[in-house]
Amino acid sequence: MATAADARAAVAAPSLFARVRRDLAPFPGRAALTWRIALLCALVVGVAMLYQIPEAAISCYLVIFLMKPDAAQNVGTAVALIVLVSLVVAFVVLLVNLTVDSPPLRLITIAVVSFVFLFIGAATQLGEIGGVIALIIAYALALVNVVPVADAATLGLRYAWYLVTLPMAMMALFNIVLGISPVRLARATLRERLEASARAIAGGAPAADPDLEARLGEGNGEAEKRAGLIRLFHMVSSAAAGQLARDVRAGYRLMLTASGLPDDLDAGRRAALVGHIERMIAALDVGQAPPAPAPPPPEADRAERAVWEALAIIAGGPEGDVTPAPKPPFLRPDAFRNPDYQRFALKTTAAAIICYVVYTGLNWQGIHTALITCYVAALGTTGETVHKLGLRIVGCLIGATLGVASILFVVPHLESVGGLMVLIFAGILLAAWVSTGSERIAYGGVQIGLAFLLTVVQGFGPSLDLDTARDRIVGILLGNVVIYLIFTRVWVVSIERAAREHLAAALAGLARLAGLPPERRAGAIGDAAAAAEHLAQTRDMLELVAFEPASIRPSMKTVEALEAARAEISTLNRDIYLSPDDLSPFTARLGAIARAIAAPADGSTGDARARDETAQDALPAAIDQRLARLRLTVAGRA
Repeated sequence: MATAADARAAVAAPSLFARVRRDLAPFPGRAALTWRIALLCALVVGVAMLYQIPEAAISCYLVIFLMKPDAAQNVGTAVALIVLVSLVVAFVVLLVNLTVDSPPLRLITIAVVSFVFLFIGAATQLGEIGGVIALIIAYALALVNVVPVADAATLGLRYAWYLVTLPMAMMALFNIVLGISPVRLARATLRERLEASARAIAGGAPAADPDLEARLGEGNGEAEKRAGLIRLFHMVSSAAAGQLARDVRAGYRLMLTASGLPDDLDAGRRAALVGHIERMIAALDVGQAPPAPAPPPPEADRAERAVWEALAIIAGGPEGDVTPAPKPPFLRPDAFRNPDYQRFALKTTAAAIICYVVYTGLNWQGIHTALITCYVAALGTTGETVHKLGLRIVGCLIGATLGVASILFVVPHLESVGGLMVLIFAGILLAAWVSTGSERIAYGGVQIGLAFLLTVVQGFGPSLDLDTARDRIVGILLGNVVIYLIFTRVWVVSIERAAREHLAAALAGLARLAGLPPERRAGAIGDAAAAAEHLAQTRDMLELVAFEPASIRPSMKTVEALEAARAEISTLNRDIYLSPDDLSPFTARLGAIARAIAAPADGSTGDARARDETAQDALPAAIDQRLARLRLTVAGRA
């Protein structure tokens, strides 16, 4: 008999291809980033061939994985990683010298160091960089098996260091010369936000506009970071940098307040808003300052006045006091209380060790890509890992097909490394296009590129060796299978729990927002943006429920309750931000609901029923009703 979850998956299936088409569709800046990634990978391969640096495919993988649109961010990432890896390799010299004569001790060392860096990546803001460091160390120690003992300590570590520093140094230089300016990106972001707001307002139902909702869900963190880099590196004058920073906040403020406009807004006032936004866009397109808006009409409600205020800031008007959101600590507060971080590190390390033992025991070094795959295929939740597994297997097959076809039909006609570079550029164009899309497909693009490169890039020139291509593909598939078996059977982490944590984090941000005095709330765009980002991540999590094993998959009723809570919190975010009232009595209720929604599914719902009855009569009725509905949704969860 079909379960409710199966019915939900069946209903969602017809939209899968529509989502894929949307994820593969062009958007501003995608083509520019795609050809830059492809060109940089071709250059990295060319330099690696010239100086006979092995494993150029892994170097290119780092480029595909780490390259972002912002040139300044890429330069900073590259320099930081070079410094970090240099320090790590200096540390590994000691490890290699201690383990070069003892394979068992080397295996234990790989396991311990891998666990430590994977845990650090999971439990801190270092994130996936921790996995990259673990990969580099494990790979360096594994190289001891395939080089002469006398040369192992120097050759293996030198290769591992080259593996990272070559692509990172080239990425830094490339972005200095051909990178996309963060100033240009900041101005493009403002224009896109103006366009999205104008379309949503003109459509008559801005709160339901999917494009506006998606842009709000992106948050404002990346844009704020970009504005900070512009100011730090003095890319424009101080006055211009200050205005760009205000534009970043005001552009997001415009979208948020526009989503709060009533659907029945007077047609004339709606047209006035859209017309002024279009005039601002036209001014930006010719390099002029956006025109200042007229004062809002006297009959305008709070949301409409807030839209005009955001437009005035973009035009150069005063912004008022800014209340920044608290920065997350480098070490997560629950780093040593939450066992999921240690379990993630243990599971990923176990998968890597299993693959290492398999290919070492079989004396089949050609499938060493299994170890590499383990570090790049693991994610926190089981559903995410299975989803990523599917993307990687499909991507591996596509990339391998491209690679084998290239070996059969293209490589025989190549006579130089230059020809190989052209082939790499053409192949990575497809991979980079996919990898620059949304998180739903990005990992597939990374895997297409990795499989293609591992197949085609062999030795230090064009190669017709299909055995090496076969071995590397087998290694990728082996690593994916081992990761799948471990992450779906050992300490499984449900998407439901991750979704609840994001909802709780969004509510915690709203509690901070509600606790601010009304006159400071307009300047707290950081908290509102962070809450919207958590809500978007909740939605993305819930879309992956179908990938979970049936044993941990939540019921349709639970999924619907979480989605209802997400929608209610999204509206609360806007209502609280726009409210001119003292909302401090709401903070206790928001905190209670946050604790309840983050609790295990079979836990007590006592906190969810808790209410702060202080000054109930003075609280705005709409927000009070939404909190009551949200409380009941949480208390009645399945």
